[in-house]
Amino acid sequence: MVEGDVSFLSNDVLESVRGRAGEYDRTNTFFHEDLEELRAAGYLAAFVPQEFGGSGLSLEDMTQEQMRLAGAAPATALAINMHHVWVGVARAVHRTGDSSMDFVLRDAARGELFAFGVSEAGNDLVLFGSDTRATPDGHGGCAFFGTKIFTSLSPAWTRLGTFGVDNTDPQNPINVWGFVDRDPAGVTIADDWDTLGMRASFSCTTTLHGALAPAERIVRRLPPGPSADPMIFGIFSTFEVLLASVYTGVAQRALDVAVATVQRRTSKATGTTYDQDPAIRWKLADAAIALDAIYPQITLAARDLDAGVDRGAMWFPQLSAIKSRATETALDVVNKAVRVSGGSSYFNRSELSRLYRDVLAGLFHPSDDESVHNAWATTLLGPTT
Repeated sequence: MVEGDVSFLSNDVLESVRGRAGEYDRTNTFFHEDLEELRAAGYLAAFVPQEFGGSGLSLEDMTQEQMRLAGAAPATALAINMHHVWVGVARAVHRTGDSSMDFVLRDAARGELFAFGVSEAGNDLVLFGSDTRATPDGHGGCAFFGTKIFTSLSPAWTRLGTFGVDNTDPQNPINVWGFVDRDPAGVTIADDWDTLGMRASFSCTTTLHGALAPAERIVRRLPPGPSADPMIFGIFSTFEVLLASVYTGVAQRALDVAVATVQRRTSKATGTTYDQDPAIRWKLADAAIALDAIYPQITLAARDLDAGVDRGAMWFPQLSAIKSRATETALDVVNKAVRVSGGSSYFNRSELSRLYRDVLAGLFHPSDDESVHNAWATTLLGPTT
């Protein structure tokens, strides 16, 4: 298969996934059937380079695939995103000549499912500091002790990428990044996922109580704080671009549903369908114009990352801005889609109702609006004194 020419998400797969999304949401259950269908289609290895046994899709390709999947089942796409991000990080590290994360690529090609164990309650340091303890095992590995939140794919992941702080030398703490297995002796997953939206993602709280990452799966030891390390940049860049893609796909689906709805509904007052109403036409056009501006931003960022373009210090603020604009635009587009579609969209049985709840999750992913503005202010004006 040739890179860039492969699409795993056929219309049949998308319709099958779409057909289950409402039931997963209604019953608050994980997307086991979707996962098996995507696995059978080779989607878990789609982003893995061909030399490691995958299909070699580029990041630009993956943005398109994830948009399409999100339009069918947002929660499924959001959760699978986390697996693809780790694959993207390993690709980025490998391109620098560093083989420390090649095992991620090999494991993903063999069917392992990767998840993120990074977020912690009340910790806005995100990638730069952790409340989790990383205790050396004496053999080059580390045992992790702490609690992680928003761990998508909780019922199904087989490898968890996580990090904590090694305080063996209190004067020189070290952030240790590694991958642990799904071992009940060191990992406990709470059954606590009952949210407004993105329900099928099952992003449960995960407690690490001695979860061991052996030496061969320790991928970084870094001082706390901001870092230009290729792995940290790989996490940030791949996460922001693919996350923006998911919410853009949600917005496009909402717009498509709204267009079909107003073409179908007829006004008693005028006798014409609502697609002839000037106010509705303006609202939908306004939504489409805003959404149209997001696509080239995602595409260009992904293309530049694929090509190794060096934007220097501008990469971080620009990537965070893409995520912020995509999620805020998606929220606005879905809101307009609901407004023009009438009272039926208020019922839980409506797809638009589910999309409205799902799109709200975009507000809570990093980078949040405050950090985006702070990054740009620092870029423009320098740090505060």
